[in-house]
This record gives sequence, structure tokens and C-alpha cells, in this order.
Amino acid sequence: MAGGFGRGRARTPKLQGRGPLESLEREGPFKEWLGMPDLYRFTLVVEGETYSYQTEDSEVPVVAGDIVVFRYKETKAGKWIDRNSLGKTIDPNSL
Repeated sequence: MAGGFGRGRARTPKLQGRGPLESLEREGPFKEWLGMPDLYRFTLVVEGETYSYQTEDSEVPVVAGDIVVFRYKETKAGKWIDRNSLGKTIDPNSL
């Protein structure tokens, strides 16, 4: 009989953010360590809240004015958007 499954603490669900993107600023490129690709840090303001997003891409697929959706986590350093979770919302009425 396998043991250990279902024990311990439950995983906390990911926090989700959604709303109009008010502003977007890029910093970088930054070299974290030798051999690592350059990283860019973006600061996004969504509905008055500030979020940080770090990626290897120099551009993100959203612009100010878009309605965005993403997953994030809260840390001591602020709110960080999960990698590859940032995107535009799709309005079915516009299709």
C-alpha cells in the first residue's frame, strides 16, 4: 500500500489577476549568471496594483489598454506574475 498521498498541507491555489493594463515599463537586460540568457523585467500596473514580470523576451504580448489575465504570487519583494501566464483576454462578442 502506497503511503504518504493526501497527507500534509494542501497546496494553496494560484492567485489570479485580471483587468485593464494601465501602464507597462521595461528594465534590462540583466545578466543573472554566466551562461544564462538576458532577462528583462517588466512592471505592469493593472487596476491600480503593481506587478512584476520577468522573461527572456524583450517584448510582451500586451500593450497598455489591453484587458489582461494572469496568475501571480505574493512575495516580500512584491507581486510576481508567473512565467508564461500573461495574456490578453478574448471577448467572444468580438469574434
